[in-house]
Formats: sequence, structure tokens, C-alpha cells
Amino acid sequence: MNSLTRTVRLGLKSLLVQKMRAGLAALGIFIGTSTVIWLVAMGEGVSHRAQQQIKELGANNIIVRTRKPNSDDDFAGNNRMKIYGLKRKDHERIEKIIPGIRRIVPMREVRFQLRLDNRTADSILVGCTEDYLELNRLEMARGRWLAGRDHGEKVVVLADETAKRLFPFENPIGRTIWVGSEFYVVIGQTRSREASAAIGGSLDSRDYNLDAYIPLATLEERVGDFVAKRVGDDFQGEKVELSQITVEVRKTENVDATAGIITALLQKYHDQEDYSVVIPKELLRQADRTRAMFNVLLVVIAGISLLVGGIGIMNIMLATVTERTREIGVRRALGATRKHIISQFLIETVVLTSGGGLLGVLFGLLCGPIFRMLRRAVTMLSPDALPEIVHSLEPRIAPWSIGLSLFISLGVGLLFGVYPARQAAHMDPIDALRHE
Repeated sequence: MNSLTRTVRLGLKSLLVQKMRAGLAALGIFIGTSTVIWLVAMGEGVSHRAQQQIKELGANNIIVRTRKPNSDDDFAGNNRMKIYGLKRKDHERIEKIIPGIRRIVPMREVRFQLRLDNRTADSILVGCTEDYLELNRLEMARGRWLAGRDHGEKVVVLADETAKRLFPFENPIGRTIWVGSEFYVVIGQTRSREASAAIGGSLDSRDYNLDAYIPLATLEERVGDFVAKRVGDDFQGEKVELSQITVEVRKTENVDATAGIITALLQKYHDQEDYSVVIPKELLRQADRTRAMFNVLLVVIAGISLLVGGIGIMNIMLATVTERTREIGVRRALGATRKHIISQFLIETVVLTSGGGLLGVLFGLLCGPIFRMLRRAVTMLSPDALPEIVHSLEPRIAPWSIGLSLFISLGVGLLFGVYPARQAAHMDPIDALRHE
């Protein structure tokens, strides 16, 4: 024990003689260790956000979306109108034929401009039913949501941002606004809700704060299924009855089977692939697999950084062996064994790597506060400089990344410290004493 203590003290003194060299050697390990924690934390933050959005879709839900077909052979009326997507008959068939369904929620969305005096708001006009509020986890800020008695009535619920654009300083409840060429009465306003990102190419991104909600029957009667747009000197249009049908299954274990039945049912009545069936539960499994692969990639990248740091330590230790050749010779002449010499140099290497690794872990644990501080600073300098996902991203430190980074840093220290230590231990004592 006394011999080990003396070896440790001698190793620390040797490092303190060359503070700058020791600091630069530990810097590589510090960067590598903190890089592992930072990269994994960022990856976990992105993955967590994606998983939360998928979970919000509901593990028991099946989402059937209208999709514009790729082919152009389904135009009617001399290439002026395209008819595709989900039909109201599809909604009726799913509701009547398929068992084990708790509820089925249809909706239709159309881009619309809302007006009040000289103020306008470009919005998504959503025709929906009473269940839409709970299904999408919307909350009311004031007024009320759509009810059964509103069937076919000209009433509208405004989303948070839409309401603020039309009524920046007023309470909108009870006021009337122009929806297209007709007056609608505002009966409610929803709270602000975080936008959802596009998930795996299966679902488009959605900003619920720019919506306006009217009864589905009202949209069918007053707005209709046909939407026209001007293309050059001509008009082209699209006819879509429903944009989405969300099917909530009673039991989670029946989701996959029910989705298969829905797909088969739609294939029977659709001549073209103008729909997509999305299962949030499957998206969640895909997100887990993607996260695992992403973490492996990040650890490999950070491991390369640690490898570079280890090579730097080995180079410095080899230079140290050359500079301390005479000292090694004196120690051997005074009775030090090869084991003592190897222990001394390995201790120096382990001190460098463990010191750099521990500092790297401490810096890595500050990932969240530092990231938020940098984000605030950039936002203050240029509010539009960062993409939307960065504003909502929160790094999540994975405990396993701390242990892994420390393990790799210590392993790198031992691996790259053995060769210089053996070089020093196997020197001939007489030649070492003669070294100038």
C-alpha cells in the first residue's frame, strides 16, 4: 500500500511539472466525453418530442387520411377537376361494418380566408364533430365548443392565433365574421396548442392555432366538396369529401387487425390509392428503432473523438518517456522493478483520462442550461434565425451515456497508456543512466 501511494504521488508530481502538456492531453478526453453526453442528449430530446407527438395521436387510434394520388389519369371535365380521397360512404361503411370501434371521427379541412372589417386571417377551416375537441386534446379558452344542436348552423370556433388576428383587443364571443361570402357567429375560442411536426412522412405538420372550426354538416352544405383555384388563364379544382377519418378502437391489441380490415374495405371501393392508413402505435415502434440506431451513430462519432484524444495522450506519454529516460534509469538502479515503472506511467495516463473524463461529464450535465442560454442569445439577436424545432427542443440526458463516456475514456487511457509504460519499463537501466 505504501509502495502504491508513493507511485501515485510520484505520478501526480510528474504531471504537475508539465501542466500545459498534461492539460492539453486531458482536453481531448474532455471534448470526447462531453461530446458523447451532448450528442446523445440532443438525440434523446428530438426522439422524445417525436414520441410525445405520436402518443398524442393515441395508441388505440387508426388514422385514415386522404392522399392525393400520384397519377394524373383521374381528372374529369377536360383536366379541370380532380376527384379523389375519402368519401362519406367510407365513413358509414367503417362505422357499420367493423366491430370493436369506440368512436369514429370524420373531418374535412379547407384553406379559407376569414374577414372582419379590414382585418383578415388566412386559416384552415375545419369541418368536424363534437368529438374532435377531445380527440386532438384541444382546450377551450372562452365560450363553448361545437355541440349537436349546431348541426348545419353557421357558427364557428376560432383557434387562438386566428382569434387574435381578427380580434386583437376584443372578446370574439357572440361577434360575427365573414367566412367566405357568409356571416358566421363566433361561439368559442380554443387555447394555444403546440404545433405538431410531420411524423415519418405519414402525417403532415399541423399548427392548430391557425384553425377555425365549424360543424361538418355546415361545411358540406355551405362550402361544399369542390375547391377551385386559378392556374394561368384557366381554373382547376379538386373534389374531396373527407380529409380524415380517425377510428378509435376499444382494445389496443385489436388495432393492427382493425387497420387491416379498414385497408381491405377501402381497397374494395377505391380504384386508386388516394388514402393512407396510419397506425400511431406502429409509428411509435418505428421511432424507438430509429432512436436506437441514431444513438449508436452518435456514440460512434463521439467515440472517434475519444480515440483521437487517446492517441494524443499516447504521443505525449511517449515524449515523456524519452525526456525522463535518465530518471527511469535512476529508479531502476535504486531497485524499482518493471512493474513499478509500468504502474507509474499507467497511473499518470489514468489520471489524465479520468480527470478529463470527469470534467467532460460535468460539462455534459450542463447541456440543458447551456443550450437554453445559447438559444435565448441567438433568438434575441435574430428572432427568425432558428428553425421552429429548435425552439421546442429540450436536451434529455441519458444516464447510460454518462457511464458509457467514462468507461470509454478510462478504457482509452489504459489502452494508449500501456505501450508508453512498457517502453519505459523495458529500458536497459545502464543505457538509461547514460542517456543525456
